[in-house]
Amino acid sequence: METLLGDPAKAKAKLGWVPKTTFDELVAEMVREDLKSAERDELVKKHGYKAMDYDE
Repeated sequence: METLLGDPAKAKAKLGWVPKTTFDELVAEMVREDLKSAERDELVKKHGYKAMDYDE
């Protein structure tokens, strides 16, 4: 599994960029999308098709 790390300090210092999404909002969005993918995959399997293995 990949570890994703980011530091917005350079973008803030050089560009004046500030995030519009809070960390909590980002986590909630990621969980929602993962749940939608899992539900879709279960539906696909239920109908006899093979779902993608994300750990490959």
